Amino acid sequence: MPFGYVSPAQAMRDKAEYARQGIARGRSCVTLEYDGGILMMAPNPSSALHKISEIYDRIAFAAVGRYNEYETLRKAGITYADITGYQFDRHDVTARGIANYYAQNLGTIFTENLKPFEVEIEVAEVGEQPEGDQIYRITFDGSVTDEPGFVAFGGQADQVSAALKERYSPGMSLSEAFTAALAALQASGNGERNEIAATQLEVAILDRARDHRTFRRIRAARLEELIRESRADSKTPETPDTPATPPAPGTPSTPGAPPTPGTTGASGTTGTSDAPIGPDASGTDRGSGLGGSTPPNPL
Repeated sequence: MPFGYVSPAQAMRDKAEYARQGIARGRSCVTLEYDGGILMMAPNPSSALHKISEIYDRIAFAAVGRYNEYETLRKAGITYADITGYQFDRHDVTARGIANYYAQNLGTIFTENLKPFEVEIEVAEVGEQPEGDQIYRITFDGSVTDEPGFVAFGGQADQVSAALKERYSPGMSLSEAFTAALAALQASGNGERNEIAATQLEVAILDRARDHRTFRRIRAARLEELIRESRADSKTPETPDTPATPPAPGTPSTPGAPPTPGTTGASGTTGTSDAPIGPDASGTDRGSGLGGSTPPNPL
């Protein structure tokens, strides 16, 4: 124990700062809703040590921080869900109940232990309808927040969340949600993109259309396909310039327009000429169909 007196407020501040620094050293995790369920994505080079896991039939778990600490929490959550479903009913196991269970444990550890857990976790449940989807974020001190739509936590969460907010919209397809999540994870503070390969990604979904167990990991060929689609969507289409078509000889540029006075005709005399009037050399004639404007970049 340290010598001297430390006020409770100072001790709590020191613990919170210690936990935040440990969590910030990790990589952010992203969870967002799409039209067919809930997508969860996190950078993870390991194929054996998972950040994203199944908790129960329609409930999943994701975490950032110290692996040994959030693995202990994951197993405790599975035990809690199994006992609750066995003693009562499987429908009594909900993401809100598991989130409250985690919050109580983390709050007790943060208050009573000298060292807090350096973890930040998220619990998601997919409903039978999109209105029934639930996403809960639990921090190291036991605080619980309900996150509608999407959430980014751990690592540089504020930066990733800001990038995801620009791209997220309700009712997205799986491909669109994957593109938005990957772009948010690859965004950096200086405006550049940090490319993440398929072998460095851990991706899972809660598929609303599946019966009983809805959790499914996305691997190998399907993951490569989604990455190719996201890279194709991120490219900016280019609109080629269409050269102006000169009018046919002997045809005025504007139907019914009178000849231009003061020009030299074919006979060499000054007066009215029947020569066609071509397009203005100083103007532009782009064949985009939108007055020459270039279409906006896709999201």
